[in-house]
Amino acid sequence: MLPLPGDQTRFQSPQLAHTSGRSTDALAIIDRRLFRTPQAKGILSEAPVQEDIARKIRRLRESAGLWQRALAQRVGTSASAICRREDADYQGHSLSLLRRIAAVLGKRIEIRFLAA
Repeated sequence: MLPLPGDQTRFQSPQLAHTSGRSTDALAIIDRRLFRTPQAKGILSEAPVQEDIARKIRRLRESAGLWQRALAQRVGTSASAICRREDADYQGHSLSLLRRIAAVLGKRIEIRFLAA
């Protein structure tokens, strides 16, 4: 965007993007503040697990030829509860509901503890 006549805005040269050892690049600042914290690292490390659970529930349900509503009725919950479990961002999985879903789909749950 070009400055308008009389505009006092200063434009920084790309070569001057780093001052006093700290970046002034917006993406670098966002990355440092949001994704480099211990809390963010913990959340991001759990994301693949949540996504894997969601993907497996959906794949098993579809393989059984069931809609979310039909699976929910058989499990004894709501269709929205099944929909949430199939959402990769959902973090409230309960073992009891996962066991009921697995049982309806003719599967069982296996939990493994792996080396960190």
